[in-house]
Amino acid sequence: MGLIGALGYVTWVSKFQGKFQQETQRSVGQLQRFQDSLRDSQARDAAEDFPDAFNPDSEPPTQKPSRTSVIRPDAN
Repeated sequence: MGLIGALGYVTWVSKFQGKFQQETQRSVGQLQRFQDSLRDSQARDAAEDFPDAFNPDSEPPTQKPSRTSVIRPDAN
């Protein structure tokens, strides 16, 4: 009985191991491509939302002068 099981296992390994390895590699490759595309799309979205955040050569934003008048108490 053990001999039949061992022969069945050897047969299974020789016939199907390559197929399962190829399917596993294909699945891993698909997952990596998905992760890369997700990472790229997130980087594009972030660059669109904050265009100067990823550009080290860009000037820092300057504060615009306020148009609000300053009210000072009378010096009397």
